Amino acid sequence: MHNIGNDIVDLGLAKIQSNWQRKGFLEKQFTQKEQGEILASENPFLKVWVFWSMKEAAYKCYTQKVKKRFFAPKKFQCTLTSKEEGVVVFEGIKYYITIFLNTFYIHTIADEVKNGGKITSAICLPNTVNKVIRKTLEKKTSYLFKEIEKRKTVVGAPLYFYKEKLLTNSCSISHHGNYEAYAFTLKNEY
Repeated sequence: MHNIGNDIVDLGLAKIQSNWQRKGFLEKQFTQKEQGEILASENPFLKVWVFWSMKEAAYKCYTQKVKKRFFAPKKFQCTLTSKEEGVVVFEGIKYYITIFLNTFYIHTIADEVKNGGKITSAICLPNTVNKVIRKTLEKKTSYLFKEIEKRKTVVGAPLYFYKEKLLTNSCSISHHGNYEAYAFTLKNEY
């Protein structure tokens, strides 16, 4: 079993709600190397939110494993390997990142294992993600979506069940502004 995490950033909302240029923001959230890349970037705003989303996705992946929450974004060290991929390292553990980026949002998925398996993911409208996941699971498992239930782990990560049968190996839900996103792996292939 391996864990996954995901994060979404509504870029329109980030532009109006967050001032990444305020004193101390970069220093508290990002390593020296990341700060240098942000400040040298053609689009520093976008680089801030790509790195932030990578850190969040890796954090969600890690917390599923250790079952405790904390705040230490600077300890999650980001490296982009291309526009669509990167690696985040935390305490010697590598998280492999996939980045989906357009003018509206950044959606990142973190996986403990490089090419670790089939991850199902999507972007949804606000307040629809649970229904969309259950409908997706219905198609993949043939269990009726009305009988698929979401339960949370001790760190708040969702898992989906049919009666007492676990359907998702790992699941991550995120929301920001006009978007919700999810990523999950199935417990067993159906």
